[in-house]
Amino acid sequence: MAQPLVPDTSVVIDGRVSAKIKAGELKGKRIVVPEAVVAELEAQANHGRDIGLRGLEELRRLSELAKTGKIELEYVGIRPNLDQIKLAGGGEIDAMIRDVALELGASFLTSDQVQSRVAEAMGLDVEYVRPQREAIKPLSLEKYFTEDTLSVHLKEGAVPMAKRGRVGDFSLVRLGERPLSERELRDLSREIYERAKADPEGYVEMEKMGATIIQLGPMRIAIAKPPFSDGLEITAVRPVAKVNFDSYRHNLELKARLKEGQRGILIAGPPGSGKSTFAAGVAEYLLACNYVVKTLESPRDLQVPSEITQYAPLEGSMEASADILLLVRPDYTIYDEVRKTRDFQVFADMRLAGVGMIGVVHANKPIDALQRLLGRVDLGMIPQVVDTVVFIEKGEVTKVLDVEFVVRVPTGMVEADLARPVIVVKDFETGADEYEMYTYGEEIVVMPVCRDDKKPSWRLASREIEKEISHHVRGPFKVEMLTDSSAVIHVPQDEAARVIGKAGKNIDQIERTLGMHIDVRAREEPGLPAPRVEDTSKHLIIWLEGMAGESVDVFVGEEPVFTATVGRRGDIRVAKSSEMAKRIIKRMKAGEEIEVKRARSD
Repeated sequence: MAQPLVPDTSVVIDGRVSAKIKAGELKGKRIVVPEAVVAELEAQANHGRDIGLRGLEELRRLSELAKTGKIELEYVGIRPNLDQIKLAGGGEIDAMIRDVALELGASFLTSDQVQSRVAEAMGLDVEYVRPQREAIKPLSLEKYFTEDTLSVHLKEGAVPMAKRGRVGDFSLVRLGERPLSERELRDLSREIYERAKADPEGYVEMEKMGATIIQLGPMRIAIAKPPFSDGLEITAVRPVAKVNFDSYRHNLELKARLKEGQRGILIAGPPGSGKSTFAAGVAEYLLACNYVVKTLESPRDLQVPSEITQYAPLEGSMEASADILLLVRPDYTIYDEVRKTRDFQVFADMRLAGVGMIGVVHANKPIDALQRLLGRVDLGMIPQVVDTVVFIEKGEVTKVLDVEFVVRVPTGMVEADLARPVIVVKDFETGADEYEMYTYGEEIVVMPVCRDDKKPSWRLASREIEKEISHHVRGPFKVEMLTDSSAVIHVPQDEAARVIGKAGKNIDQIERTLGMHIDVRAREEPGLPAPRVEDTSKHLIIWLEGMAGESVDVFVGEEPVFTATVGRRGDIRVAKSSEMAKRIIKRMKAGEEIEVKRARSD
């Protein structure tokens, strides 16, 4: 009796058994398929994995060949239970398949190298066939792409669609009028899967029940099927532009910041805004600056030079990948993308370990990127984790934020005892405060810093405050409205005590008169040049170098004498025949000095 042939799961999935039969190599052969093979393929198919469907399709072809008399087909063995199927990764199913071959004294066909070695060690007659590597052909999917196509969207029962244009300026267009059938999409998904196996630049990034993510070079393909989706769907995305870091706004300032030392940077923006393209440009720049750069990605779709190693989750865990990266000791790591709590925690952990981190995060506004850290990273640690936010919109850098840590009274509060640690978010370009983040009771507050002194009601209130304060202040002062019922007045340092009064008597009276809270803050006035007095035959001239055109108050001793505007040559002239000049000269002879202060502007 001829020796039967037992194929294992690997060659059934590859379709190698039917290929050998069609080539005439197994003519009339008795093919014995273990029930364990069927059970494993069925389990894979039930989980929506394409390898299970391909294996079952191969079994269907074998059945057709058996009907034509080219082979004898038989199913034998014990069907594995659920626990054995779950342990398939540990070799439990493979052992059951080998047991069938041993029991029948059959030859054993496999394309799994480990399975082959174990079977040989057990004394089986093994035929090992290398995994099939077909010539790489263009994908049928590629016919939908043009040079300006960002993504292609295919779904059963729907007309093919594509996004065409450029980042931030694209449109969704129909690719024909005929809806695609489920069969067409299934054939296309099988072709994509085969390409991922054959292409050195292709790999399956993720495979779960009803969803598969495949990376083929620069193209990322998502395949969704029931029960995850309501129908078979294929979405393919690829970058349409590779932009040099030098072409972005603020590139010189950002370069300087990156070269200062390891930084914590978030690249934020809405989906499809060009964040990953910018991140790839940053990675290339850092590499050119002789930094060791790595990436953490899932999927690995950043278009970076081959010198930059791209890491995926190790055994499904970014934490494990980070542990390896810390041993590798990169200068910078690009994390694409930071989305879940564990991603932010890994990002923070690596940043605090001293690694320069650049994270890609989805956000509709620049401040949203920082708000996503709240609750995931301690508030006080945020500036140590992230010190810069780069916001990308329509492929352009539209905003850069600085993150600093200070201790001060938050904007809008006036009492000094309300000072607390505050994270100040500043505009990188102007240096102006934009947001403050601090704790208020049990809550964390993210407060816009808005100084709208142009509100009509505030202008009116400001004038009333100036009118009242002018009775107590001789020199210039400034009124800053904080809220509708509170303000700060900035007065010269030597005037603050006079405004406040003994035991706060004056300021209490002012607050009662105005019906609002007033905070008095002393400020150091910029020093004015010492006046030089020249006594000529007709004029008493007060020279003030560099003060041309400015209004000043002139004092003799403690007494204000007059207010004047400094002339173009930096002089104030007083006719000697005037009573004012005579009084000034008399007091100067008595030893008093002339002093000038900037006049308060109304």
